[in-house]
Amino acid sequence: MSTILITTINRIRDIWVIGYWLNVNRRLTLPTFLAYALLSSTPNVLANNGSEEPLELSKAIDIAVRDNPNLAEIDSRFQSLSLLPAQQRALPDPMIHLNAMNFPVDTFDREQEPMTQLQIGISQSLPFPGKLRLKGEIAELMAKVAEQNLAEARLQLIKKVKDTWWQLYYLDRALETINQTQVLLEQFITVAQTKYETGKGLQQDVLLSQLELSRLLDRRIQLLAARQTQSIGFNLLMNRASESAILLPTDVTREIPNLRSTEALYDLAENNRPLLKLVQHRLDAAETRLTLAQRNYYPNFNLGLMFGERTGENPGNGDKRADLVTLMLGVKVPLYAGQKQSQAVAQMSKELESNQYSVQDKQEEVRSQISAAVVDFRRAQEQYLLFSSGIVPQATQTVESMLAGYQVNVVDFLNLVRSQVTLFNYELQYWQALAEANQALARIQAAVGTESVYE
Repeated sequence: MSTILITTINRIRDIWVIGYWLNVNRRLTLPTFLAYALLSSTPNVLANNGSEEPLELSKAIDIAVRDNPNLAEIDSRFQSLSLLPAQQRALPDPMIHLNAMNFPVDTFDREQEPMTQLQIGISQSLPFPGKLRLKGEIAELMAKVAEQNLAEARLQLIKKVKDTWWQLYYLDRALETINQTQVLLEQFITVAQTKYETGKGLQQDVLLSQLELSRLLDRRIQLLAARQTQSIGFNLLMNRASESAILLPTDVTREIPNLRSTEALYDLAENNRPLLKLVQHRLDAAETRLTLAQRNYYPNFNLGLMFGERTGENPGNGDKRADLVTLMLGVKVPLYAGQKQSQAVAQMSKELESNQYSVQDKQEEVRSQISAAVVDFRRAQEQYLLFSSGIVPQATQTVESMLAGYQVNVVDFLNLVRSQVTLFNYELQYWQALAEANQALARIQAAVGTESVYE
């Protein structure tokens, strides 16, 4: 049976139950019934994506990494900066010179004066040895910063995808649990109604069961709204239309692995977390900038070569005037070092100090993230094991026992309903603990920088 058909049958059943209430309990108004009927159509949009192919977590991650526009923007920035080092290592462009020298202003005759000439030449600026190498190193380090920023953004995107996927999985299981509980409460209503009609039960039992069913449907409305909100954010991460429906698999591996020790996770983060590599590259770049600022005390040079063509004859012997060659060497003198170079060195020193503090801060931040996520993981793991192996099975047996007792007038209806509501709450906590354990695991993997966090 297709998902659409199953969902449609569930909606028809729900509306029929509300109609039954409307007939039995006059306090349930028609507007309330119509509002629920409208909301009951929401799961058809949220639970079916046309192809009915469940969206596995790994596939969602692949789509987000491939299509997320923010990640693409950061990648483009990295690609841009990776082209900068070669530019920084290159010499400044040479200059071609075309000069007309020593022309007499009275006649502008080239042959009148012996030093009149047309010149062509070339000059090249030459930074002091080592400056271009340092500029290239700085550009390389900033490209590495951009690369690690891309890796960090990818890591955080995957964490968000995992977190939202598991939240949606919990909401789906919660809605499924509501449907199952609703069936049981409807059975309770039938039993209570039958006993009341035969004079063996109380009307308050019927009303109590209807009240609990109303509360259950109110919880469903809240969960449906939460799922729709989460779906919008999930589609945004994958760069899909916000109204695109999301269908998740109904069953996943529920095994929760054991983590490495917290200290081992700290060590993993030191070697794998892109954020820590990023701030270290920034620190290295700041050290290189300081070295370059100190190197700027040394002058740059300018080397030039000119060829001058002359016309006319030398006076006296009548020989043709010889052409001239000029060689030039210029030196840029740091005459204002106190206002420029010294201030630049002081500035770079402060920048280096700032980056040193940044490295320490990020190291502590990463350790804090790991510690907090480990605490959440172990708490959720213990809760999941407790609910799965103890509380939920025991609560299920309690409901079955009380239902059998109620049918033979050994257990009162109030305790039966309370036991069913308690089971419902425990089942929700069971699914929530499973989701929270996996969400905490995703945070640990993002904080460490690798998925290999298991023993």
